[in-house]
This record gives sequence, C-alpha cells and structure tokens, in this order.
Amino acid sequence: MKRQIITIDERKCTGCGDCIPGCPEGALQLIDGKARLVSDLFCDGLGACIGHCPTGAMRIETREAEPYDERRVMAESIVKAGPNVIAAHLRHLRDHGANDYLREAVAYLEEQGIPNPLEHSAASAPQAAHPAHAHHGGGCPGSKMMDFRSPNVSAPVSPVGGAVHAPSELRQWPVQLHLVSPIAPYFEGSDLLLAADCVAFAAGDFHNRLLRGKTLAVACPKLDSGLDAYVEKLVAMIDHARINTITVAIMEVPCCGGLLSVVEEASRRASRKVPVKKIVIGVQGDTLSEEWV
Repeated sequence: MKRQIITIDERKCTGCGDCIPGCPEGALQLIDGKARLVSDLFCDGLGACIGHCPTGAMRIETREAEPYDERRVMAESIVKAGPNVIAAHLRHLRDHGANDYLREAVAYLEEQGIPNPLEHSAASAPQAAHPAHAHHGGGCPGSKMMDFRSPNVSAPVSPVGGAVHAPSELRQWPVQLHLVSPIAPYFEGSDLLLAADCVAFAAGDFHNRLLRGKTLAVACPKLDSGLDAYVEKLVAMIDHARINTITVAIMEVPCCGGLLSVVEEASRRASRKVPVKKIVIGVQGDTLSEEWV
C-alpha cells in the first residue's frame, strides 16, 4: 500500500517546537533539542504540523509501506535516536493501547542488551489505562486516537430526565476516514462499519442496529477530497489489520453510491478478500435494502 508520512530534516530543525501542537497523535515530540517522530505507526500524514515549521524542515513523503514491523522500527529508527526517544516511543505505544507492539519493543531491547529507560517505572508495563486521559503531546484531542473497547458489552440503560438513555456503541476515536490509522490496534480482526456521514442522523437505531460490535469509519464520497487515500486506507485495513467484514451503510441519494465504489476498488487492490455488505438507508431513516455484494 502507499502511505503518507512526515519526514524531518534534522539539519534544518532548530528545535523551536512550533510543530508539536499540530500533531494530534503526539507522534511528534521535542527531544534532545530536535523534533522527533517517535511513532510513525500513528502518523496520519495529514501534514498539520508542516505549516508551523518556520525553517522548512518537515515534508510529507509518499512511499510504498510494508506491514508495520515494530522490531524493524526499533532497529532502524528509534534505538539510533537515543534513550530519550526510546522512552518517548514506549510511552506513546502504551498511551495509545498498542500493547502488542509495546511488548515487542521491550523484548527487542532485552534481546539487544539495551537498557529500557522505563524499566524502573510502572509506565514500562503494558496497561489498559483509559486512553482518553493519555498524554497527546499538545495536539488536538479531537483527533487523538482513543480505544474505548472494554470487556463489558455495553453500559446499562439508565433513565435520564424521565427518558431512556441508550449507551453509545462507539468503540474508538477518531472515526473520520481521513483521520483514522488503518493499522490502529482496535481495527485488528474487527468488523468494520463504513458509514456515509448522513446515515447516523437519518437512522434512529444507528448505534443499536448498525454500530454495535463494530469499529467505525465515516466519510462522504461527494464532499470529501482524497478518495484515493480512502482506497489505500481500506486496503491497509484488509491486508494488514486483517478486518473480517466491511458493512457499507449509505443513503438512498445517488451521490452516496460512491462510497461503495471506494470499497469495491479497495477490494480489487487488496491481496485478501473480505465479505462486503451494503445497507441503504432512506432519507427518513428506514432501511431500503440490505445485501451482501
């Protein structure tokens, strides 16, 4: 798959830190006087940080990306940058719930005889801390990756102001397809609901009937730009996150059909095949059709 990722020219970087707040994932941090990409796993390549760099030290690189390999990242990037970057990388994996990658990183350090900068801290162990409270490097919390999965199926229904409060079935954040990382831990082996933006507003039972038990991505094929990026992200979800199924929920209006076309193109490019279901919702919220395609 092709992937966009931020690269930093250390010769031009002055360590001013202006780029840091522009990274919603906290993947950029100021370490040893330089801006460092401490985790390209969570770099979404949107380039929000570039506009804040006064020296032109940052650029977006588009490249063919192999499946994410934590040991390779440790060997070729993180370890070479020194113990402070190692510590930041481990904390970043922990705070984003990437516990499998965190275990791989710690195991790599042990195998290579490299001290773990966090080994004397409770922070070095994989935790299931609520990610909503995790450090996000000063970036926008609205785009920060959060994992809401829990052993509990859902919260109990409770009355609020005399009405019945239905709990949210949302399992992660963000949900907009441009913002999600296709190899985020919560996508692994999941059933994906790809919903047109308007579906949740039209379908009164969106959470209970469509979203329950699924991960979510939302998009608008008419108004969103960069549909090729959508195709690439879906290919990564199919081949690398190995999602089980894709349910495409669209409105009955003709322009919404473009979302199914994006999924069909991703299916053609992917090396794996996954079942795809199409659900069409009427403008008044009724289900007009539901079929595997």
